[in-house]
Amino acid sequence: MSHHQEDAEYMADEYEMDDVDDDMDDELRVREGGSDSDVDEYDYLNNRMQDTSAAQAREGRDIQGIPWERLSITRDKYRQTRLQQYKNYENIPQSGEGLEKECKSTDKGAIHYEFRRNSRSVKSTILHFQLRNLVWATSKHDVYFMSHFSVIHWSTLTCNKSEVLNVSGHVAPCEKHPGSLLEGFTQTQVSTLAVKDNLLVAGGFQGELICKFLDRPGVSFCSRTTYDDNAITNAVDIYTTPSGAVHFTASNNDCGVRDFDMEKFQLSRHFHYPWPVNHTSLSPDGKLLIIVGDNKEGLLVDSRSGKVIFLFSGFLKS
Repeated sequence: MSHHQEDAEYMADEYEMDDVDDDMDDELRVREGGSDSDVDEYDYLNNRMQDTSAAQAREGRDIQGIPWERLSITRDKYRQTRLQQYKNYENIPQSGEGLEKECKSTDKGAIHYEFRRNSRSVKSTILHFQLRNLVWATSKHDVYFMSHFSVIHWSTLTCNKSEVLNVSGHVAPCEKHPGSLLEGFTQTQVSTLAVKDNLLVAGGFQGELICKFLDRPGVSFCSRTTYDDNAITNAVDIYTTPSGAVHFTASNNDCGVRDFDMEKFQLSRHFHYPWPVNHTSLSPDGKLLIIVGDNKEGLLVDSRSGKVIFLFSGFLKS
């Protein structure tokens, strides 16, 4: 993930589109006389709205709970306005226009997913517009997400929330392992999150890595991958080796890919590439890594040596 002036320009453009959202909110409050109505169940800014169920959606209620019938704009018109005004961020100028010409239109009408519930009380906090790997579902009913400085678990069965990890203050490992940063971190801003195989890994904007096993109290392992100025942890991928050991790879803006063995709590491999790495995924057999970053070409590499096996093109940075 690169740092460019265009990032700030994109954010400004995004806020211009937010003006349309604000106008819609203002109109709704005026129509409600400026009060919080228990009957209407809607307060967009204060996040006071009941869940929308599948039964309500089938009866015609908007799945987000937005009362379009009381606004001067329809959902279709609002969607059209957003598509016309929203400026999507592009690392490569006009890359979106080129892709639109290549994309084939698909038939509409098929049902691939069925709406179950929308809960406005469950909201992930996103600190950077590009870094959105902050929500993980470990089962059909268990969801983990970042909310400000907390990792929250939410059950879709009970609709209950519970805090799993809080990084607003000082966080330090309660276990001692070689290579673990015993002094820990303070007020970590989490840039990426992964939860799998009973392991939670949170990566930070300053190269922090915080590891917690869900069935153990406290934090098991802390590490700072780099003290480089460009240290953002862009992505974390947890996997199990053929031998059954739990590992994870961390993709970083310092151009590094690091593999950590969580059985031994230590760094097992560190590969370096010519550009910031945005994401790394391991093949099912554990032999290959696919790596993408701030480059038009992606890499297929040997997972043990880091040696590049194949370059593939057609990838556009996000």
